[in-house]
Amino acid sequence: MIYFVSFSAGAMLGDVFIHLLPEITKSGFALSKSLYLLSGVVIFFIIEKFVYWRHCHHPGEGHEHPFALVNLVGDGVHNFIDGLIIGASYLVSLPVGFATTIAVFFHEIPQEIGDFGVLLHGGFSKAKALFFNFLIALTAILGALVALSLGKSDGILGFLIPFAAGSFVYIAGSDLIPELHKEVEIRKSFFQLLYFIFGILVMMLLTFFEF
Repeated sequence: MIYFVSFSAGAMLGDVFIHLLPEITKSGFALSKSLYLLSGVVIFFIIEKFVYWRHCHHPGEGHEHPFALVNLVGDGVHNFIDGLIIGASYLVSLPVGFATTIAVFFHEIPQEIGDFGVLLHGGFSKAKALFFNFLIALTAILGALVALSLGKSDGILGFLIPFAAGSFVYIAGSDLIPELHKEVEIRKSFFQLLYFIFGILVMMLLTFFEF
């Protein structure tokens, strides 16, 4: 799974600097766009704080712990925002939407596995944890539908695209890269670097399909 994390970090940063930032700066880089980008960092910081707010380090004892329920709420908000970002990126262009989908998808694989573990740790049965994890994942579809229904307006895209860039920078820098540094063995670290670079290269290759 650590190589999924490596690829995801590279893909997210590649998406930001190869696809999203060029899109943001097409009409200049006003202060408002900087603030929208920073809002992505701030919102995801708040979501993480909310998720860990009631975090309990003791395993379940026949009941669901509050931290597991809080994690579900935080994950639902996170997935909804991911859906908004994906939907808005497809409004920009098909390649930008595809690049963003890849970046989000590979980020979500280790995250959803981690969330499943959190629910088990919090007292959920395996079946119940799977069901609620699936249910919460559907909020991403809701977010995408909301973004697509809002249409390709400059106001919506002018906010969501820099917001997406900020959130990706936060996730890659705050969550994914620190996780990679927990592994110090040289061979595994080398392969982490290769997967990280591969994630960036995939984002670069997608530029050939832009129109």
